[in-house]
Amino acid sequence: MTRRLRPVGLDFVETAPVRLVFAREMSAPPERVFHALNDDVPGWAEWFAAVTHAESVDDGAGRDIRLKGGGRFRETVIAAKEAEVYAYRVDLTNAPGAHAMAEEWRLVPSGGGTRVQWTFAVDGTAPFRLVVRMARAGLGRAFGSAVAELDRRLTR
Repeated sequence: MTRRLRPVGLDFVETAPVRLVFAREMSAPPERVFHALNDDVPGWAEWFAAVTHAESVDDGAGRDIRLKGGGRFRETVIAAKEAEVYAYRVDLTNAPGAHAMAEEWRLVPSGGGTRVQWTFAVDGTAPFRLVVRMARAGLGRAFGSAVAELDRRLTR
C-alpha cells in the first residue's frame, strides 16, 4: 500500500524526531560528488547497493526510487546547491508507519577531496521510529559502502 507522507522542508533534517547522521571522506572533489548525486540519478543503482532503480522525474524536481526488499519512494528534491548540498523528502512510500522522511547529503571540501555527511531524518509511529533507530548500524554500513563505491567510480 502506498501512503502519502507529510511534506517537509530542509529544516526537518535538523528537527526530525529521529535523525541518523553518518560521515565519510572521499577523494573525489565536491563538484563531482554533487554531479553524481544530482545529475546522474539512474547511476545511484550502480553504486548504492540497496538501490535497484533510480529515476529522475518531473524534469529533475523529483525521484522515483526502489530498494532491495521492495521499498518504494517518490521523492521531491528540496535542496540542490552545487558542490554543497543535495536533499530530498519522501512524498509517497510503501513503508508502514512512516509519517515524514527526508535525507540530506552535505558536501564539504576536505584535503583535496570531500567530506560527505548523510542525514536520514524521519518521523512516524513509535514502532517505525524504533525500527529506524535499530537499523542505525545497517544504514551506516550501507552508506559507507555506497560512498566508497561512488568514490572508486569518480576517481578512476
